[in-house]
Amino acid sequence: MVFVVIDGLDGSGKSTQARLLCEKVADKGLSFIVRTHPSGDNWFGQMGRGYLLMEGRRARIAASLFYILDVFRSLILYGWRRCDYLVFVRYLMGTAYLPRPLDRFAYLFFLRSLPTSEHMYFIDVSPDEAHQRIEANRSQKEMFESREKLVEVRGNVLRLIRNGEWTVVDGDKPTLIIHDELMRSLAL
Repeated sequence: MVFVVIDGLDGSGKSTQARLLCEKVADKGLSFIVRTHPSGDNWFGQMGRGYLLMEGRRARIAASLFYILDVFRSLILYGWRRCDYLVFVRYLMGTAYLPRPLDRFAYLFFLRSLPTSEHMYFIDVSPDEAHQRIEANRSQKEMFESREKLVEVRGNVLRLIRNGEWTVVDGDKPTLIIHDELMRSLAL
């Protein structure tokens, strides 16, 4: 099984890239499981998503904690299933939404505790581009989807990933160019 993680800011194109990857995998006759977090198929994901629509420090921490529990649930339920590709959309970078210094502590804890992969991609979209995409495509915005929050979270993420565990992909590029880069990296 190939474990693939696609992470990035809101509006970076994570879900789009996961969908394109799974289409390519299916075209080759291979199997896949894709898990997007927070997921809507369980209580943890639903609670996390609900808190993302609120404001304030408590909502921020609650959204992050439910997100983490949702990821754990996905690992427990899907990590052992047979498939050719297991694709997680959002995995470790949810920790970047926690207040400092809790974000760094949580990131390092989960980086050392959870399975990792040589195929962990961070789609690094500029806050301006992400905000433009969010404005064009969302009817309801989450607490981290303002331009100011996108700048803050992107800074947190770039501070967390500097150890080289991630392949950073330029998310400002067109969708199909990003897709081609991911396919080359995955040798698909």
